Amino acid sequence: MEVAHLNQKQLAARWSISEATLERWRSAGIGPKFPKLCGRVLYRQADIEAYEESCLATSTKTVVAQVSVS
Repeated sequence: MEVAHLNQKQLAARWSISEATLERWRSAGIGPKFPKLCGRVLYRQADIEAYEESCLATSTKTVVAQVSVS
C-alpha cells in the first residue's frame, strides 16, 4: 500500500504560508503529525486532511487555534 506524502515546501504552498512558519509550528507542536525519515520531514496526506478537518469552524465565535501566521 502506497501512502501519499507532501514535503514541507509542498505543504507550505498548499496552505500559502512560509516554510519557516511550518518549522516554527513543528517546534511548538502545532500542525499535522509528521514522520521524520532519514532526516526528512514528510507529511502524510491523511494526517494533513485530518488536521484540516480539526481546524474547521462552525461559527466566527469558535476559537479553533491561536496561531500567528507570518
